[in-house]
Amino acid sequence: MGRDLESADSIEKLFGLDLKVQDTPDARARTQISDDLDRFNDEFTGVSDARALDVLVTDAGTFELQGGLIGRTSLGVLFVNLFFLPAALRGKGIGGKILRLAEEEARRRGCWQSVLFTITFQAPDFYKRHGYREFGRVGCNPLGHARVFMVKALD
Repeated sequence: MGRDLESADSIEKLFGLDLKVQDTPDARARTQISDDLDRFNDEFTGVSDARALDVLVTDAGTFELQGGLIGRTSLGVLFVNLFFLPAALRGKGIGGKILRLAEEEARRRGCWQSVLFTITFQAPDFYKRHGYREFGRVGCNPLGHARVFMVKALD
């Protein structure tokens, strides 16, 4: 184009856009962007299989949420986005059961691998015990720690 598009002002003026940086989630915007990306992927791949996959842990008496796994499946991959259990529920086999339930459902959906990241002070050893292997690290705060990217074959 030959124009300097370095500044946001130039881009906004050229394309008639308003660019905003936000730190409060906009549920409608997030849904639209996710749906638009899914549609793009569907058109390219011919596969429309993106679905949420959550495993929730609730108190059987109070029905209050205690923790769980938040993920999604798409194009043969289970993405584990969030996984939390309170300290009182750790070390009892519950986390492994949650992971197995998510992986079993992912297999039923045609997934052959699972991908996640954890942080060095969180649970890399837990995931290794459940068959995940590290494939990358990115340093993060606090200094000396890293995000650990992991994958597992779901054969």
